[in-house]
Amino acid sequence: METDVLIIGSGIAGLSLALKLAINHKVTVLSKSAINEGSTSYAQGGIAGVLDPFDSIEAHVNDTLTAGAGLCDPKAVAVVATHAGETIQELIQLGVPFSKEQNQNAQNSEFPFHLTKEGGHSHRRVIHAADHTGKSVADTLIKTVKHHPNIQILPEHISIDLILHPKSKECMGAYVLNKLESQVYSIKAQFTVLATGGASKAYLYTSNPDTSTGDGIAMAWRAGCRITNMEFNQFHPTCLYHPRDRSFLISEAVRGEGGILRLPNGYAFMQDYDKRADLAPRDIVARAIDQEMKKHGIDCVYLDISHKDPDYVKNHFPTIYKRCLAVGIDITKETIPVVPAAHYTCGGIHTNLDAKTDITRLYAIGETAYTGLHGANRLASNSLAEGLVFAKIAHCSIEKAFAQNKPFDQNFQPKPWDTSRITDAKEKILVSHDWDELRRVMWDYVGIVRTDKRLKRALQRIRNLQKEIYEYYCQHTLTSDLLELRNLAMVAELMILSAQKRKESRGLHYNLDYPKLSKRAKPTILDPKKLFKAPKPCKKTRH
Repeated sequence: METDVLIIGSGIAGLSLALKLAINHKVTVLSKSAINEGSTSYAQGGIAGVLDPFDSIEAHVNDTLTAGAGLCDPKAVAVVATHAGETIQELIQLGVPFSKEQNQNAQNSEFPFHLTKEGGHSHRRVIHAADHTGKSVADTLIKTVKHHPNIQILPEHISIDLILHPKSKECMGAYVLNKLESQVYSIKAQFTVLATGGASKAYLYTSNPDTSTGDGIAMAWRAGCRITNMEFNQFHPTCLYHPRDRSFLISEAVRGEGGILRLPNGYAFMQDYDKRADLAPRDIVARAIDQEMKKHGIDCVYLDISHKDPDYVKNHFPTIYKRCLAVGIDITKETIPVVPAAHYTCGGIHTNLDAKTDITRLYAIGETAYTGLHGANRLASNSLAEGLVFAKIAHCSIEKAFAQNKPFDQNFQPKPWDTSRITDAKEKILVSHDWDELRRVMWDYVGIVRTDKRLKRALQRIRNLQKEIYEYYCQHTLTSDLLELRNLAMVAELMILSAQKRKESRGLHYNLDYPKLSKRAKPTILDPKKLFKAPKPCKKTRH
């Protein structure tokens, strides 16, 4: 196949970019599952942007810098804070059903939408659609994309690796597995965009869907891109703790609207950790919960919103109310059992402020990219804003590249994928076992609190798993599970290597051997030219 622009990923960043580029170009969007199955659809809280006249871009910048614990790129922060509002207005024009302000006087104002306040924010600046913002945004974008004549959507297609030109080393597209037909083919593109999301499935407990396996990060690393700040994986403080619904996210907005974290005896413990109490940034809240669970030997803590008016709770958090009620918890009367879970990958593929990677014709946007916005900890609801703003930036950058008409080797043809010397796996236990072991190793040794000894053990075990996975990959027919496992093992190694390089505790990275901050804050940059050793070619060569 050939296309003008190949976008790998169908979340808010990928679909927003597709709509913009499709005005002038043919765009192909890959979704490795159903088009609506990604982290965007699971985002409950909202989108941060300066929309209130009493708020300011300067305040949004300062809040982001504070949450980022000294590691944010001020230029990236300024770009997102400046342009988030206008990209939100674009979503309003598309018809995203954001919640309206209930106050009649406010409803008659120029901006009738309700804004909420979340942890780390100094103002109410988070626009939302009740507690299902991501789903409402995704549904609106998908509906618009599906009717665009210049956009081809390929669901159930997972990328294997990027295709590089043998001489120029430019990105020429990607090899792709059609999951429904179990066929591998190449897609050639003038520009390729990685919008594949994060890698929180590397952990045993996560709020993310099964698609968050770090595919774009792993592919970019293998192709030669630098990867930055992978030690900073954000653990959302409050995920439902229940055997029937363990990984369901309880939005930060619950605490923003007055929710209180309590011990089993009812004690509100966050006041002991931070003057902002329950509205402290996520890294502080997650560590506090982790410490209280370990100190008291308890399985969870409790989030209490029952002191609020029942109708208020049901109107503001309908999804959470119904989901908890389904497992026997009435949040208008009872507390919600919660635990931290891996939630967001703050690091990723190193990009500049034009969304360009280290490889010509390759871009990265959204959670898979490191732009410098989040630093050592992401401020709540900045993720969807980043996806929107950098989709807009990537659009401008790609249009500029098209206008410059840089030489593109139209005669280049990727080598066909060789399947003549591989066999179907007789059993899948190795994949399922390694998948489980990898996630448990990461949870136990590379979790909220770390030590040098734990990190060393984790690296040894992950590298042993990589050898097994690579051998299996070389010998057997490709499946989605195998490709995701291969990518997760690669990303897990990058997380550990990054954590080992940081000899301090900052933001989301807390190492008991280095509990203090370093005087100088700098990002952790991993360079594949120095660190990545490509494995020996498969005996049964693929391509």
